[in-house]
Amino acid sequence: MPLFKDDQILIIVPGSQTTLAQLGIPESLTPAKLRMRSRMFPAEKLGEWEPFKVRQREKESGAQQNGDGADEPEYYEDLETEEGAVWPIVEGRIVDWSCFFALMSYIHNRLSPGLHTPILLVGQPAWGRKDHNRLTQFFFEKFKTPAFSIIDSAYASMWAHKDLVNACVIDVGFEKADITAITNFCINSTGRQIAMPGCGGEAMTDQLHRLLSSQRFTRDMCEQLKKNPICELLPPGTPLPGKSDESGNDLGNPASAASTGATDSGPGHRLTAGALGEAPRGPGPNTEVGEEGKDEDDNEGILDVASIVTGGKMEEFLAKKEREKLEKQAKKKGGVEAANAASKITKLPNNKREKATFTYQDHALLDALKGMNMSGQKMAEAHAKFDQGNQKPSISDRQAVEVTDANGTPTSPKQAGAPRREIEVGVERFQAASGGIIDRIADGIHRTISAVDVARRSECWDNLILVGNGSKIRGFKETLMATIQSRYIISPSSATIFTSELPSNLSTPAGTGSQTPQPQLGPLGLGQPSSNVNPLLLAATTAAHNQNLNPGNALGSNQNMHSSHGQTPTSAKWARVGEYFPEWKEHGFDEAYFLGAQVAARIIFVFDQGPSKAFMTRADYNDMGPAGISEFSV
Repeated sequence: MPLFKDDQILIIVPGSQTTLAQLGIPESLTPAKLRMRSRMFPAEKLGEWEPFKVRQREKESGAQQNGDGADEPEYYEDLETEEGAVWPIVEGRIVDWSCFFALMSYIHNRLSPGLHTPILLVGQPAWGRKDHNRLTQFFFEKFKTPAFSIIDSAYASMWAHKDLVNACVIDVGFEKADITAITNFCINSTGRQIAMPGCGGEAMTDQLHRLLSSQRFTRDMCEQLKKNPICELLPPGTPLPGKSDESGNDLGNPASAASTGATDSGPGHRLTAGALGEAPRGPGPNTEVGEEGKDEDDNEGILDVASIVTGGKMEEFLAKKEREKLEKQAKKKGGVEAANAASKITKLPNNKREKATFTYQDHALLDALKGMNMSGQKMAEAHAKFDQGNQKPSISDRQAVEVTDANGTPTSPKQAGAPRREIEVGVERFQAASGGIIDRIADGIHRTISAVDVARRSECWDNLILVGNGSKIRGFKETLMATIQSRYIISPSSATIFTSELPSNLSTPAGTGSQTPQPQLGPLGLGQPSSNVNPLLLAATTAAHNQNLNPGNALGSNQNMHSSHGQTPTSAKWARVGEYFPEWKEHGFDEAYFLGAQVAARIIFVFDQGPSKAFMTRADYNDMGPAGISEFSV
């Protein structure tokens, strides 16, 4: 009989902004049932904390009074505001232990686990040995747990993907990014990028605020804009709507760029999709299509069709022509018919529109109204005056997670959401990562994998795992992969194969031509005639027959498998996620570390039961103390 059961396990995943928790592991692994903002509010008594801000409310007329005839103050918990909140985790590091322990206690009490409940804590890469010791002491002494284990968040993310041995995990959080290479199920500490500053979601908010502050955008506006679908990252080289792509002016070989995507002749110039094994593009910039001498009257209105098509402005061009046509009709018909016709114009996709609108919830205004201690009726009246939304106010998703229990049942009455209004924004919404955020993350990935054993680098490049709520912005994943491929991936079609960095996973073709050295000639320097061939070519074609150049053959290894000596990757791919979690397919795999934590918890506490020392028991804690947690790891 196993020591623990699935329904007894408690999983906690602390984050800088959101903490996930769940009691029990369901048969079908699901997203976290409890989502809590990772902040607490100072209580009236020094050293104590409250999960929500406590406010005083003005009492309605005719309310009861105390025995002295004075009005008794009425207090309530504000479930929405973050005014005065203390965030104990900054850039993945615990900076306020008292607040953090209060957060853990609140989550533990809210889920109400039994005495026979093991706890799995998903730790941040920035936590050191002293942090682990302090956490171990707190959980054992505060909650009297019978078993406790800490698993690295990167390792948990890998457990969410099936059949992976080597991988690279990119965790983009709120204020930082962590990049971890895992080989043979072991985390590579060498070259690991921990808490890279300026690479998280907050950096993108800062960039939007810098671009839009002149238009009186506040940080809260930019934060909500970042989370809106109209905020999108465009792949490198994609022109902004309404702006022409001038990159073709610097091309050394426009004809090559138009047909294959290469910026110039020779190796090392194919930086676009055409160099990555995809189909070549059609006619591009600086090329002419059609016959000369045609009547100019026949080309009126479509004088530069080629540049319009290749520049990705066809939809915009057609929409413009349709508007001009409808404007002419409006002058003739006028009135309602023209307005109805204009409304039928086909909408352009977001990445083709120069301007777009989003609904902004003014939380600062709501906090100001609440600070006036208004009664419920007065608050509703003031809210109605400021709210410009088309729907009834409702609690947002961000607050809704804070007022539901582990079963999804509301635990407190919903409060009116913040007043809303429509705000228009231009092409700045495409430039959230224009401060070099994507470039820094891509460079961190390259440096992390470059520190891995050379024989396993290619697998790490082919098993990239992207997690973290900071990567939820639309187009982030595609833009990051496009940046990696354009900067660090080399293809045999973009350079001669006989270079100083011959890719390790490419076998050398056997020599068949008359000018190709034959194996029986022997290598140079061994008393055999050298002829007039390239010595590098000779070495490459005779390596399979010379044990001095290929020692692996002496051990009976495959001749096509040679010790990896290539430093440049030839491919990069996202790791495949299992298709057997229907709830996660709808939710998204940005929080895959929680999925992996459920898999790991079931194996650690139910199937393993302790022989591999994957968790620390109460008896171990009594014998070894908090420092003994270093002896127990997944």
